[in-house]
Amino acid sequence: MARVRDVQVDEVPADVRPIYERFVQDYGPFMNQVKVFAHRPPALKHIMGLLLDLYDEKLLPKRYLEIALVVVSKLNECSYCVSHHTPRLVDHGFLPDAVARILDPDVPGFDEVDLLVRDYAVQVTTNPQRIRDQVFVALRKHFSEEQIVELTLRTALCGFFNRFNDALMIDIEDGVVEDMLSRGSSLSELPSQEREGASADGAA
Repeated sequence: MARVRDVQVDEVPADVRPIYERFVQDYGPFMNQVKVFAHRPPALKHIMGLLLDLYDEKLLPKRYLEIALVVVSKLNECSYCVSHHTPRLVDHGFLPDAVARILDPDVPGFDEVDLLVRDYAVQVTTNPQRIRDQVFVALRKHFSEEQIVELTLRTALCGFFNRFNDALMIDIEDGVVEDMLSRGSSLSELPSQEREGASADGAA
């Protein structure tokens, strides 16, 4: 369980309750994360609310968003986010082997734009102060400036979620790892401590 108690929906202020409920219903199986964020209603309102607004607008194609989220989560070894976003990336047409090898120089099935997004997510996460102007020249060939800003925002925000989840030890919800495995992915894609826990629970 997390290092803080779960906050139920009926404990949050009335104006925040719809965001709590909709995030759980529409955004994905993130109940354990929402229950922790709910300790701070302003964070729930503005961070989860922001994600819902971006979800509704659909400005940035989900294919590229999920590439970035999986890349960042693998770099930061966040089991929670890897387990949630790996199935989503497979659902966008990538083979499980491609997702497993997403940090390799060559990724099966990735085209030029996929690799560009992958490499940009790596740079934003590991050395943002050294990104060259040529990277943005390449990005502008495929994305509007609004999309580049959103891609950068979501990439950096994913790093925040990785650290938040791990610092507070937010548990992966029931069924999420099983969903990942049902898409053909394996436990080897999760950091070692999570693989050990899943194996002990019989999830393998």
